[in-house]
Order: sequence, then structure tokens, then C-alpha cells
Amino acid sequence: MFSPAQQRRSGHPAAVLIILVLLAGGCARELMPTPNVCADPSRNLFEDVPAQYRSNRAPVLYATDRTTAQNKKKSLEYDVDRSQSLAFGVCTVRIGKDLSWEDLAKESRTQRRRRPLPLSVEQIDEKGRYPDAVRFHVVDGNIVTDEAVLRREKEADEMLRTMVSEHLASAAIKEAYVFVHGVGNTFDYGAGTIAELWHFMGRPGIPVLYSWPAGYDEGIIQSYTRDRESGEFTIFHLKQFLRALASCPDLHKIHLIAHSRGTDILATALRELHIECTAAGKQARSHLKLGSLVLAAADMDIEVVTQRIAAEGVQLVGENVTVYMSEKDLAMKLADFLFGSLRRLGQLRGTDLTPDQQRKLARTTHLQFIDAKVSSGFVGHSYFYQNPAVSSDLILLLRDHRKPGAEHGRPMKKRADGFWEIRDGYPIVKDETAAK
Repeated sequence: MFSPAQQRRSGHPAAVLIILVLLAGGCARELMPTPNVCADPSRNLFEDVPAQYRSNRAPVLYATDRTTAQNKKKSLEYDVDRSQSLAFGVCTVRIGKDLSWEDLAKESRTQRRRRPLPLSVEQIDEKGRYPDAVRFHVVDGNIVTDEAVLRREKEADEMLRTMVSEHLASAAIKEAYVFVHGVGNTFDYGAGTIAELWHFMGRPGIPVLYSWPAGYDEGIIQSYTRDRESGEFTIFHLKQFLRALASCPDLHKIHLIAHSRGTDILATALRELHIECTAAGKQARSHLKLGSLVLAAADMDIEVVTQRIAAEGVQLVGENVTVYMSEKDLAMKLADFLFGSLRRLGQLRGTDLTPDQQRKLARTTHLQFIDAKVSSGFVGHSYFYQNPAVSSDLILLLRDHRKPGAEHGRPMKKRADGFWEIRDGYPIVKDETAAK
């Protein structure tokens, strides 16, 4: 329940606006703006796309604990309610209508498109489902493990591995890019986001969506708070999925991208998996095949992050951690107000760190805080894929595995406080290293 102070905050017009902002992710939309790196005439990210991926369709693997429903066409879709079991499969995202690959590639290399390119999920094919999460029952007054449930879990693991291996077979890069969305996002919206990011990366590896039961629509306050609790509900299933995904022998690396409230969901799951691996004498990074961890516009209280994430060493589980933030992110400013937090991670400033912390951050190569000083629209919460400069950096990080700095082909400015800085027009350095 809300305290009287929280009720006063939630009734403020600014608090209502933050909820409206964060719940705006269910709307239909066009293909994201062309990243600057894709519009660079000296580089064509689409020339090496495998033949089977050269169409305006993008196959997205998924896992979800949303309930199922049927649309007007009697086709499967996923709703906003919570399912006690985790489903997985493949959905097809279409970019534009009646569009050839050649035309799509051409439109994807210009920032002045000649036609609309709407995103839509045109097919969902559920391949399998895990049993409900309850693994125990009572026998003669004793709680015992349900062997039948464990057997069905192993069967589901094998079905998921088979699905992943089938899609990796045609991928030159045996890596997965897993996206965890934020509050207010429908299944289709989340699928569209990872599909368009994967498309502009040049379609390497396999795109994967983890979709939790967000998008509840029963009044402003209740919608936001219900979504937040659905984020807590999904942790067990996300851990279940990441374990199974990492167990696929054909998969070499897993990159994780989370946005908004999805950052807290992902970080919490990784924290628990890290503790689990440590207790078993395993290293989480190698056991879970973790590559890059990207936290964009993180809706996380910085003091909570310090105690629950940093103190447990979760920032060390991936090969690198990249945190994108923006002072122009209105959603984060209003979240600060709504929850009375010192600061959200998605709007951390150098002045929030002590001089010693700034010096340590300036020396580290594993963790990067990137300040996106870019144009980002009125709300500015989806800049990580809506702004061509920031999406370009995401491509250079995930596709090319580049470290920050001009010498590595990511010409960001390194500030004295240890933060990196991106501005509109990035990357602006046109040298041989950046053009490769």
C-alpha cells in the first residue's frame, strides 16, 4: 500500500505524466530512424546479410510468461496477464508492406526515406512451454520434489535448445541478442524493437525477445504499479530462460539489452544467477556465456543499485557493462519525483559521484557510463534506439565489439568525471578505422 506521502506524490500531475509516458509503449510505430553509422556511404552493413534473411521479415525468437489469447483472425497473441508457465517460440516481424529486400536495404541506409515503414508482428509460432513454476508437493506431511515436473522442465529445455540451434545453423555469428522491454510495452512492441535493432546491425546472430506481462490498462496509477509487480513476478521465469539459453551447445555468447524498468528485472535476475553460480563454484560469466550487458534509460534507484547490484558484483558478470543515460529523459526526472529517490540510474550525473569514485571510473575499462547529450523528442525516454547517434554506438558496441574511444572506432569524448559523452552526429570521425 502507498504511504500518505506516496499517495500525495502519485496524485501530482507530474506523477500522472510519468505513468502516461512509460505506458506509451503499446502504440503502433514506424521503423526507427536510420542510425548514423548505417547512413555512412563508406560502409554498408547490409551487404553481408545471409540470403535467407534478405527480406522485409525478421524472425525473432522469444520467451514470455504472458497469457495467451486469440485475435480477430483466430491467430495466437500474448496478452497482458501473468502466466504461471513460460512459453517460447518464434515470431515474424514485418518491416513495411510489399517491400523487396533491395528497397528495404536502400531505405535503411538513408535518413530521408521515401515511404513509410510500419512495423508489425504478422505471425507467432509457439514451439514449447515449461510446466508451472511449482516443483514440490506434499507426501506424508513432507515436502518433496515433483520428479514429473522436473522431467517436463528438461524436455522443455531440450525443445528450446533445438529451436535455438536451428536458427543458429544459418547464422555466421553464433551469438544471441536478448532484449528485455520496460513497462507499458506489449509483446508486439517489444518484438518490433529487437527486430529493428537486429536489422540495423546487419542481421548477425539471432534476435531474442524476453517479454514479461507489461501493458496492463486499468487506470493510470494501477497500470504502472501492476506492471512493476509483474516485473517482480517474472524473475523466476527469466532465470529459467537464461539458464536454458546458455545451455545450448551451438550458442557461443549472449548479449543482454534492457530498457527502462526492464533493466531492474534483468539486473535482479542476474544478481540471483550470480549468487547461484558462486554457491555452486561456477563463474557466472562463462557458465551463462555472457557478453555485453546494456542498460538503457535505467529505471532503477541509484541507492538500491549500490546495495543490491554493485555490492554483489553483478557489474562484473558480463564482459562489459554499458549504461546509457540522458538528462533530457523526462521519464526519469518524473520517476525521481514519484518515488522520492536520490537519483535514477538512467539519469546519473558525474556530480553524484565522489572524487574518488570519479577517479576509479575514469580508470576502469569494464564499465562505461555514457551521457547521451542528444536530441530525443519531448519525452526522451527511448533515445537508445530513436536517436541515430546513440543507436550507432549500440551497433558499434554489439556488432563490432568496439571499446569506447576514437582509437577503437567509437569516437566519444571522455570527461574528467569518468563519463563518456555522445552528441548528435556521432560518430563524426571518418578515418579508416571507423569505416571498416
